[in-house]
Amino acid sequence: MTVVALEATLRERRDRGAKLLVPYITGGLGTDWTDAVRAATDAGADALEIGIPFSDPVMDGPVIQEASDRALKAGATPHRILAELAELDLGIPLAVMTYYNIAFRAGHERFAADLIRAGVGAAILPDLPLCESGPWRGAASDAGVESVLLAAPTTPDGRLGELCEASRGFVYAVGLLGVTGERSSLAASATEIAARCKAVTDRPVLVGVGVSSPGQAAEVVEVADGVIVGTAVVRRLMESGPRGVGELVAEFRRALDA
Repeated sequence: MTVVALEATLRERRDRGAKLLVPYITGGLGTDWTDAVRAATDAGADALEIGIPFSDPVMDGPVIQEASDRALKAGATPHRILAELAELDLGIPLAVMTYYNIAFRAGHERFAADLIRAGVGAAILPDLPLCESGPWRGAASDAGVESVLLAAPTTPDGRLGELCEASRGFVYAVGLLGVTGERSSLAASATEIAARCKAVTDRPVLVGVGVSSPGQAAEVVEVADGVIVGTAVVRRLMESGPRGVGELVAEFRRALDA
């Protein structure tokens, strides 16, 4: 299975003037979730974030919690999700987003190797703080996995540069304090954290959490290099299936390209 490098791909797209779009899809959500992955790719995603469901998703709001619960009840496991991803040949980078317990339970080296075998070249572990992430980041790097780190609005200036330097793939700028979910307007903290990150790194900076509509995405990329769209995509998958996901991602793509 070919692994497409996340950071190199996003840098190349950004440097050609594109705004970056990374949809999130919950792995194992329905029997047709891989069709949604294909639909998002065909609609213009620059990379994809695949959620590996966990029983205690502390960063996720009600919609993604429900999606994870449905997937777990249907028998989703990390092994099964990665096995299904390994059957795809999308031609764009893949990252998984899950919680540290999954990597710890499997073992750092084994989990990283499993990702690479599935064609996944990056991982986001939102509950693993920078100060404790060294062992995982080392094992991941040795295997060829890029570790994406999160910068919160509360990250102090003295720590932000260190975090952006340690991150690989891109810097995940968390748009607001709180869990994932759709909001009626873009929080001011979204552009503020993007600007702070951009001031200390040349690595691509993407804003996630609180980017709910194509209009909000277009607003935030006036500062950021791109957006991660999770709840809106997962809601559309639960309501309208893979075709709905493709239609929504295409709407975001048009807004970013306008």
